[in-house]
Amino acid sequence: MLNSGLLAAFVPTFMVVSFTPGMCMTLAMSMGMTIGVRKALWMMLGELTGVGLVATSSVIGVAAIMLQAPEFFTWFKWIGGAYLGWLGIQMWQSKGSLAMPENPDNYNRNTKPWALISQGFVTAVANPKGWAFFVVFLPPFIDVDKPMAPQLVVLTLLLLSIEFVSLLLYANGGKALAKMLTKTSNVKTINRVSGTLMIGVGLWLALG
Repeated sequence: MLNSGLLAAFVPTFMVVSFTPGMCMTLAMSMGMTIGVRKALWMMLGELTGVGLVATSSVIGVAAIMLQAPEFFTWFKWIGGAYLGWLGIQMWQSKGSLAMPENPDNYNRNTKPWALISQGFVTAVANPKGWAFFVVFLPPFIDVDKPMAPQLVVLTLLLLSIEFVSLLLYANGGKALAKMLTKTSNVKTINRVSGTLMIGVGLWLALG
């Protein structure tokens, strides 16, 4: 298991990283605005699965191999970025399952959990900077004189817990912003702000 010194260094370090605005946090805020925090949990499930995969792969060395195949990330990034950008355009036009409908009776009926999970997973896994970060960040917290598996489990659970709290905060921030805008009955503004964030995530993923 990890010693207290490593834990004392790991937790605040990753908290700073996780709470800093990034692609996944922007995605959480966007979805919090339009589909609400509860349904955004599906996206968070996909994102956390992706982060766990990247973190685990980084420690066992798979990430180092993945980073040697830039063409894989190029295609993955462009496809994922284009998909998120298309969703953002739909939201800007108040269309699609992620947009907030002007008729409350239709709110969120067509949002598919699997689609939300996929969006979160792709956003987490398709970013080569995320892989590179974990390759550099996680190994120093592994004690080579102790069994790796228990340490990896503890580190992964800790970072996923911190990441989940961060996603919830951003999603709730988006929900609060949506409530503020709803007071003016301007649903289109909510969709356009959220759609712009989504398009930004798509561009960030594709061009980052």
